[in-house]
Amino acid sequence: MELACSLLFNEEVYNQLGEFQKAEFALEWLRFLEKLLPATNQADIREKQNKLVEQLISLLTSTPGPPARQLIAKNLAVLYSTGDVFSVHQTIDKCNELILSKDDSPSYLPTKLAAVVCLGYLYKKLGRILGNSFVTTVGNILKAMKNAEVNEQVFKGEIKY
Repeated sequence: MELACSLLFNEEVYNQLGEFQKAEFALEWLRFLEKLLPATNQADIREKQNKLVEQLISLLTSTPGPPARQLIAKNLAVLYSTGDVFSVHQTIDKCNELILSKDDSPSYLPTKLAAVVCLGYLYKKLGRILGNSFVTTVGNILKAMKNAEVNEQVFKGEIKY
């Protein structure tokens, strides 16, 4: 797992691993990144920021479990607070898109939860920099929660269509 110890995610090694090894490799890299980002100088982060954001978003959309989604969110927040915030609104838009997705299958739920956690960390860490997008994001989360409640009631048979 020492191959997971670099600033960028080693996709070549990752693609050669089995299912369970992939999850372990990704989690190990996320833990390493959590320690590495605060200690890395700003110039190195800015140089690799676009690729890092792309890799973290890719992991975000791969149905991560609770530890992985928290690490992804923390790392994105630290990445934007240490590096440039120029693409943070694209990340917020991507998270809002994931939350509003029409896919209500149980297999997609971890991705929606990861997007919510990510937004929480971004707003907590960056606050005012994110401006008016907070109102839209809260509206999207409330809409998604309402849809989830309705779907749960339909599933339980409380509401019939």
